Amino acid sequence: MTDGFFVAGTDTGVGKTVITGALVMALTDLGLKTCAMKPIESGCRRREGRLVPADGTFLRDLSHMIEPVSTVTPVCFGAPLAPLAASEIEKKSVRFGSINKAFRTLSARYDAMVMEGIGGLMVPIKKGYFAADLAAGFGLPVIVVCRPGLGTINHTLLTVDYALRRGLTVAGIIINHPVRAQKNLAERTNPGLLSRIAPVPVIGAFPHLKDLREETIKKAALKSLDAGILRKYLRRTG
Repeated sequence: MTDGFFVAGTDTGVGKTVITGALVMALTDLGLKTCAMKPIESGCRRREGRLVPADGTFLRDLSHMIEPVSTVTPVCFGAPLAPLAASEIEKKSVRFGSINKAFRTLSARYDAMVMEGIGGLMVPIKKGYFAADLAAGFGLPVIVVCRPGLGTINHTLLTVDYALRRGLTVAGIIINHPVRAQKNLAERTNPGLLSRIAPVPVIGAFPHLKDLREETIKKAALKSLDAGILRKYLRRTG
């Protein structure tokens, strides 16, 4: 069994990619050789006749991986849609064989992996198969990333509840600030409320970053993420 986590969002645009990179930094600081993977990415731009995954490239570079980006993100779509919709429009199926091969390759080379999912857990990948099924198939504990603002309590608790009902292990919640903090009443009270009523712990409240340089992400990761909670789900530390 591979150490690591599967990063799921309560919605699109909550900052899963940055949090995935931050978790790579946190696990590396715990002494694990850690890689990132985003098995499916949509909204990729075409360059020299090939689709290039922006998030996959970002994670590969941030993690200092030597593998080609096609291993980090083996399935790319151009349409910025859920994989099921994108695959129907582009008339190509999701290549699960390529995803599994990439996962095996990375698992053999690294101590731990942080895998970024596709939006939320109910995003359809193919008919009858959702992002939650992908997480279940790889057996990685789930970390739920949410926004801090109004509405996040409902979205977060629903996501966690669904994951638990599916039999997934949920390591915790990370409250991310993908945009500059508004400092309103909801943002001030939601983190504390979530920590009291959620059935899983809040791993941390991740700040809005002034830039996405490696040192900026690492500093925020080590300061804001609870390494003790992460360590509970890792076999190779302690």
